[in-house]
Amino acid sequence: MTTALIDADIVAYRCAASAEKEEASIAMMRTDLLMQEIISATGSTGYKAYLSGYGEDNFRRKVDPQYKANRVDVVKPIHLAACQEFLVTHWKAETVRGYEADDAMGMSQTAETVICSIDKDMLQVPGYHYNFVKKEFKQVTEDEGLKAFYTQTLVGDRADNVFGVAGIGPVKAAKLLDSLLPQEYYKACLTLYLDDKERLHSNCKLLWIWRSPGDVWEPPVDPVAARMEEILNDQAG
Repeated sequence: MTTALIDADIVAYRCAASAEKEEASIAMMRTDLLMQEIISATGSTGYKAYLSGYGEDNFRRKVDPQYKANRVDVVKPIHLAACQEFLVTHWKAETVRGYEADDAMGMSQTAETVICSIDKDMLQVPGYHYNFVKKEFKQVTEDEGLKAFYTQTLVGDRADNVFGVAGIGPVKAAKLLDSLLPQEYYKACLTLYLDDKERLHSNCKLLWIWRSPGDVWEPPVDPVAARMEEILNDQAG
């Protein structure tokens, strides 16, 4: 049995944008058809659809007030609200608060679910994925997911107003991490950020997708440093 975890933000936006010169009913019909297609293509016996609230209570705006600030003046598809409402009323989509639809999918991902999205950021989450535009399936391992996350911290995400390291794109970022072990990714990224921990840590918190409630990113613990601190604390005690 498989449950489809559907990025309803993207479903609503794409269907609304495809019907700019049409009636709202056409946009909603396309929304309905796309939802059916996703569930059919994944062979799912159930589904969960998530919408982002995008309110000021989004924790990422507290990490960086400029997060997605570049979208303020972007004109949204005319039928976007109608498609979102249709997903809520007819498809029981859940509008999440305090975090985003991406996080909701990340928290819900298990061995028996498939994340249905076209957002490359979701590929940091281990498990089964379905790109409903390319109609491609992908299985992501823990190590592949971690590499995708740190690759994104180097590249940044211009769409969300998150800036990585100048001059490093996806291909170069992947090559820089290719020869490293997963436990070495963080230090490599810190070096490329010129040891600017504050900026790196801020970007990591913005780009990390939750796996459990309140799963805000924290820097990895250095086991050697942690053991030394434990010894020093024992001696001081």
